[in-house]
Amino acid sequence: MDEARPTYTIKDLAENERPRERLARLGAGMLKDEELLAILLRVGTRGENAIQVGQRLIQTFGDITGIHRAPYDEVCAQHGIGPAKAAQIKAALELGSRLELKKRENKPIQSPADAAELVKFEMSALEQEELRVILLDTRNQVIQIVTVYRGSLNSSQVRVGELFRSAIRKNAASLILVHNHPSGDPNPSPDDIVLTRAVVEAGRLLDIEVLDHLVIGQLNHFSLKEHKLGFA
Repeated sequence: MDEARPTYTIKDLAENERPRERLARLGAGMLKDEELLAILLRVGTRGENAIQVGQRLIQTFGDITGIHRAPYDEVCAQHGIGPAKAAQIKAALELGSRLELKKRENKPIQSPADAAELVKFEMSALEQEELRVILLDTRNQVIQIVTVYRGSLNSSQVRVGELFRSAIRKNAASLILVHNHPSGDPNPSPDDIVLTRAVVEAGRLLDIEVLDHLVIGQLNHFSLKEHKLGFA
């Protein structure tokens, strides 16, 4: 981009610097985040081209993950965005999340990090708590990921039997509990530990091993199994 004069539209750029042309020539993986956003936005606003709007979004929300975490209304309210562009951005990020999930679902779970990677991007963006169960077969491959509870969770609200319902129906050999903390802090609460202990005991009775309980924070996670919390 020529710094000697302002560039207010993509057409002000040299043709070989325009995002769509760069994508066609080099592939999407070679583009910067703001260039990919510019392709989604298509046009900028008064005084800013689409790349500059993309840069401003990244600065406002921190990075692409921040845009993903931000509520739709907050993205929509940004200058030069509006409902249609916000929907396009949110849809593109969700497609990327689902594609990554599909790629990882076909790999066996060999560590807490493997399990966290399945859900971390999506669950770190949730505005309320969700409790999910990752069902695994005898080779530790994912059978299904089931959302069991939504909303504020504590051990007294969660019925342990509900956590095993899908596992029994799907004939799962084992499962992993996972829930998120919208605050971004993955450290478990006392209720999280109490729930873990109850679920591990129930799993022994049902012959369905509970491999771990993960808490998802802001793109990080905490394994209760690794820290020997709730697991005898």
